[in-house]
Amino acid sequence: MKKVGVALLGLGTVGGGTYRILEANREMIKKYQGVDLTVEHVLEKNLERCKQLGVDESIVSTDINNVLNNPKIKIVAEFFGGIEPAKTFLIKSLEAGKSIVTANKELVAKYWHELEVAAKKGKAGIYFEASCVGGVPIIRTLIEGMQGNNIQSIKGIVNGTTNYILTKMADTGANYADALREAQELGYAEFNPTADVEGYDASYKLSILSSLAFRTKVPLDKVSREGISTVKVEDIEYGKELGMTLKLLAIGKNTNGKIEARVHPTFVENSSQLALVKGSFNAVSVVGDAVGEIMEYGRGAGDLPTGSAIVSDIVYAALKTRHTLSNFNNTTDQVSNRKFIFDYVTENYLRVDVGLGANPNAVVSLLKKHGVKLSNVSIKPLEDKVSIVMLTESIKDSKLNNAISLLSSISGVIGLQARIRIER
Repeated sequence: MKKVGVALLGLGTVGGGTYRILEANREMIKKYQGVDLTVEHVLEKNLERCKQLGVDESIVSTDINNVLNNPKIKIVAEFFGGIEPAKTFLIKSLEAGKSIVTANKELVAKYWHELEVAAKKGKAGIYFEASCVGGVPIIRTLIEGMQGNNIQSIKGIVNGTTNYILTKMADTGANYADALREAQELGYAEFNPTADVEGYDASYKLSILSSLAFRTKVPLDKVSREGISTVKVEDIEYGKELGMTLKLLAIGKNTNGKIEARVHPTFVENSSQLALVKGSFNAVSVVGDAVGEIMEYGRGAGDLPTGSAIVSDIVYAALKTRHTLSNFNNTTDQVSNRKFIFDYVTENYLRVDVGLGANPNAVVSLLKKHGVKLSNVSIKPLEDKVSIVMLTESIKDSKLNNAISLLSSISGVIGLQARIRIER
């Protein structure tokens, strides 16, 4: 039976989950996959953590050279997160001929090309299923399940923290600050939640997924990003009245060779599958020209769900007789803007507040005068103001932005309070 040595760089939440799976399911993997995976070394300074997991202290150190110089180690799994020292250690591992497995979406999104250069040099492989949507095998689906398709779109909830917060706000009427606080108390959100709530995490994942889906480099600087920190519970409630649910979506589309990639709060119809995804769960919809739409759903984070994806990649890498890399020009060279759409065409939810003495019809008339077609208008009288809630038909961002900029010319207008895109 083939024996493959594995090194684990870090034993945090996911690293620990991976170690537990490798130990608990070793015999099962041997029986059904025909490969014996052994943990040969662990890079970890927290010895107490190693003791808790039952790791043999003789294979624990803080020196990467113990990994690089061990001929038994064929696969290196990284759990540090961030850029350094993960980037340096993984490049050295690849150059030494050791394949790598990682859940580090920021590293892959920003330095994928550099990793591939090192992989070619060492004739090794790069596996990163766990970097996007945790335990949901979306990357393997794109690479190995959709070869007969031109993928037209990829759209999903790819961040469990923001989905938990928005679900809490929708289900209980909690405001953003309170929902975030609860997410932090439960461990869904970090003490510093910026990467999640401002859409950075989702944009890293969309850069990776849309590159794979559309077989062309979609760099981070071509992904537009908007988070959920300014979302108000009243807009979620008004959306409910209109039959819609608010989600933070990562959206990639390929229209006649022109790509758009965007992350932002989005209203979806209550009847859509994405509207039913609650709490910290994730889901991704992929549309191919041959298969139509497929949907994958599951936990997007956590020790064992993410560890499951890591171990799947370890097994996959161990059984590979030839490692393959990107099937597109995955380069850090400047990618032309001509490939991309930045002036998006979408339907929109708008909420404009005016003073009690103002005329709401003046707002509606101005928008219509400047080419904004409205499919729904609701007037919401409040104690100290009036909210005008409107839905637009599909319109270019630039055209809508121009009309919105003119609202301040109307007497009594307090201002635009919300503008949220809609996906049907």
